[in-house]
Amino acid sequence: MQAPHIPQIRLYQDWLRAERGLHFDDYDALWRWSTIDLDVFWQSIWEFFDIQSPTPHLGVLAKNAMPGAVWFPGAQLNYARQVLRHVDGAHAAGMPAIVASNERGAQRELSWPELRRQVASLALHLQAAGVQPGDRVAAYLPNIPEAAVALLATAAIGGVWSICAPDMGTQAVLDRFRQIEPTVLIGVDGVIHGGREHDRLPVLAELRAQLPSLRHCVVVGNLDASVSVAECTSWTSASGQNDAEVEGFEPMWLPFDHPLWIVYSSGTTGLPKPIVHGHGGMLLVLMELGALHNDIGCSYAPNSWGERYHWYSSTGWVMWNAQMAGLLLGTTCAIFDGNPGGSKDAPDWTQLWRFASDTGVSFFGAGAAFYANCMKAGISPAQCGDLTRIRALGSTGSPLSAEVQQWGTRFMAAAGVDGNREDGIWWANISGGTDFAGAFIGGNCELPQTPGRMQCRMLGAAVEAWDSNGQPVLDAVGELVCTQPIPSMPLYLWGDTSGERYLSSYFDSFPAGHGRLPGGGDGPPEMGAVWRHGDWIEIGSAEHPGCVIYGRSDATINRHGLRMGTSEIYSAVEALPEVLDSLVVDLEYLGRESYMPLFVVLRSGHTLTDALRARINNAVRTALSPRFVPDDIFAVPEVPRTLSGKKQELPIKKMLLGQPLDKVVNKDAMANPACLDWYVAFAAERAAQG
Repeated sequence: MQAPHIPQIRLYQDWLRAERGLHFDDYDALWRWSTIDLDVFWQSIWEFFDIQSPTPHLGVLAKNAMPGAVWFPGAQLNYARQVLRHVDGAHAAGMPAIVASNERGAQRELSWPELRRQVASLALHLQAAGVQPGDRVAAYLPNIPEAAVALLATAAIGGVWSICAPDMGTQAVLDRFRQIEPTVLIGVDGVIHGGREHDRLPVLAELRAQLPSLRHCVVVGNLDASVSVAECTSWTSASGQNDAEVEGFEPMWLPFDHPLWIVYSSGTTGLPKPIVHGHGGMLLVLMELGALHNDIGCSYAPNSWGERYHWYSSTGWVMWNAQMAGLLLGTTCAIFDGNPGGSKDAPDWTQLWRFASDTGVSFFGAGAAFYANCMKAGISPAQCGDLTRIRALGSTGSPLSAEVQQWGTRFMAAAGVDGNREDGIWWANISGGTDFAGAFIGGNCELPQTPGRMQCRMLGAAVEAWDSNGQPVLDAVGELVCTQPIPSMPLYLWGDTSGERYLSSYFDSFPAGHGRLPGGGDGPPEMGAVWRHGDWIEIGSAEHPGCVIYGRSDATINRHGLRMGTSEIYSAVEALPEVLDSLVVDLEYLGRESYMPLFVVLRSGHTLTDALRARINNAVRTALSPRFVPDDIFAVPEVPRTLSGKKQELPIKKMLLGQPLDKVVNKDAMANPACLDWYVAFAAERAAQG
């Protein structure tokens, strides 16, 4: 397709000028306005995207507090209703809702009317099974159209959606779903990944046995459409109703902050955090991200006719939610289920590109690691089919190095694509998080781009880099903080009745009120504290524009965009009888290969043999996911701990990233400071190897 002749962010600014009399000389001025005049900005987003409510809202940001912000009180909406309002227009234009494929090239299309019919049928089925607003519907599904239908059906009746990917181990799934006590489970019989079929019926049986809150189960036949499981309803039956009741179904109106879904983000201790997001916040933020910053248009609008949006993801990554949000805009979503790199025996990094060619993708997104692997594999456009409909590339999950971005630009130029820009195809490099299911840093297709840097801070996201004294800095690395609320910040963490876990996860690093006034300055303590995200960021000055994320500032594991708490890895590893203790760090740093070593303390009489290494790796693979298998395993005398017994992951991580020992650890606060000698020697050896 032709690149949209008017970027979405330009359409928005034209609307601001015509409807509000607002003009901004440059993007920085627009961004500053959006983070200072919060009520006017978010009201403009509401009106620009024509959000509909049967009742008026009584304010925009009725209470500016973190946590505890109150957005659009009195408004009613429904995420699924916003999607389904596109059915007639998109179908009349001949645009499908979803095009899907897998490793075996089995392509499917789901039309907009069929999407509406299946959503209505499943919603009615869930209601008949007793699902009430607020009940949790858990899904164990891969990235297939049925997952999108199930999300929308759950949302349509006010249920609360939560999904885990079938590449996650049974225990990791139970650690998540047990916390939210789902009443319904929608599971899959199996998946195709890495060239092989993987039976998931035993896992499904274990989940049913270990989740006593379940009252109903639906099984999707992904490998065998005719699969039958005792005491479970088949997907074909649950989604197959087609009558007047289905035709007349409409999603219910819900309060702005009614829970939409629960996603999971792991810290360094305890179970994964079950994060609850609301209908209204997700609808506004994901539409703003998709349209204004990723420049994704409605497929049946003349300006973006035929748009097809793809962002490779598993259902275990929040980018799946962001991909599905294309439907909010009336955009055809192109989804791929499987391993983007082929199988171990026959690696093939052209697979996703060929999918894009076959389905006519116009926006192609993936994790930064995907592009790095394509570069290393030496693929060429000639192996990938016709890529000339792609007009933009998206990247997230981990920092995208300048080298990889330059390779991707050359790759697309060789494919005949320059995006109508002098600096080559436009990259929408974004950085955000599962925590608020959005982005803090992103793209703007009207701005210049510098390889290795993200272009701008997102509209409405008052992001700053703070030094150790809580002061904003430019052209220097600091803690990423967000000083003002955005609508998609969590409503709460499930089960966190006191709010203490939510507070300690994001808001306890700086004093309440510090830096909280819109535009800068301290506010009263009742405004709460700034959001500390846990990333190192550099925000450039006007002379050096753009932003760079330098990895995690805490000890959370981030493997290509999927975050996992270290405690979950320890649970798997330390369950082995040979392992007394363990420590894992994720050495993710811009421009370097991500590296995750695991250090283990073994019981007396045991040595770290190849067989034991294999057992440790298998324990992680089985309990969590193959993504979190360590790159190396080392036997160590001790794990460094504080006087209170806490593992000192972050000091070891910082030291291995090159910081001096005396800058990262206080030996007087350690229970076993002598053990640091081993890690110092290890860091020196690693540094010498380059």
